[in-house]
Amino acid sequence: MSQSISPIINPEELKALSGTDILLIDARAGINAQENYQNEHLKNARFVDLNRDLATITTDPANGGRHPLPSLEKFSEVLSKLGISPKSHVIVYDDKNGSNAAARFWWMLKAAGHEKIQVLNGGLQAAIKIGFPISSEIETFEPAEKYPIQEWKLLLADIDEVEIARNNDQNMVIDVRDKNRFDGLTEPLDLIAGHIPGAVNVPFNENLNDEGFYHSSETLKQKYSEIIGDKSPENIIVHCGSGVTACHTLLAMDYAGIEIPKLYVGSWSEWSRNDRELATKNI
Repeated sequence: MSQSISPIINPEELKALSGTDILLIDARAGINAQENYQNEHLKNARFVDLNRDLATITTDPANGGRHPLPSLEKFSEVLSKLGISPKSHVIVYDDKNGSNAAARFWWMLKAAGHEKIQVLNGGLQAAIKIGFPISSEIETFEPAEKYPIQEWKLLLADIDEVEIARNNDQNMVIDVRDKNRFDGLTEPLDLIAGHIPGAVNVPFNENLNDEGFYHSSETLKQKYSEIIGDKSPENIIVHCGSGVTACHTLLAMDYAGIEIPKLYVGSWSEWSRNDRELATKNI
């Protein structure tokens, strides 16, 4: 897909755009996310909910994981309710340096074919720090016409493709969870600790510098070029716990000018519930 603008926008650039025709999306996630948004958000930002808007939660994560993608029809309705049209310049942020749900929203909108979509570097805190106006008011806006989506235009992988890929030297499966989860030393969210055998661990937080901003595109390009070598995007599968933070790494790769590989949405939350082979650091 063509890339007309950088997928990352810095707080200073956002502030310079304040008052122009941009559409801000607050994608904070967690138990009190909407309440936190109502208490304080970037002025004019509209709220999107990870569980309600960016996923279709089922009773059994063994089928699609903890955050399966919504149907194209449902996502189209979400975009329309948010007032987003194909021509909108959308900038999304969260309070976890993009790893909460901002990158997931970016991936979904880009996969829908949207061109002007960016993630705020450093997130909410960075924008507040440089004086971007904040608000606790209820934001009012008009919905847009039905957003046209025919297919997901970015690459996706299912559990069976992952099974094949993990045993093939021409493929690569990348797990972006932190090392302790990958090694099976801890598991705060899913039932079983460990990782998919054959996967390599590249924690998503390595995309960020000590200040919580993305490394430069040049630094990220060097890093991921060394990791993936000459493997083609369709032979690389990226996953996490439930297909959310994996998008942080897909965003980093896009920012680096590397073609976006496949996303395994079901991720560890699906794999670990399907009697598939498991691995830990000691296996």
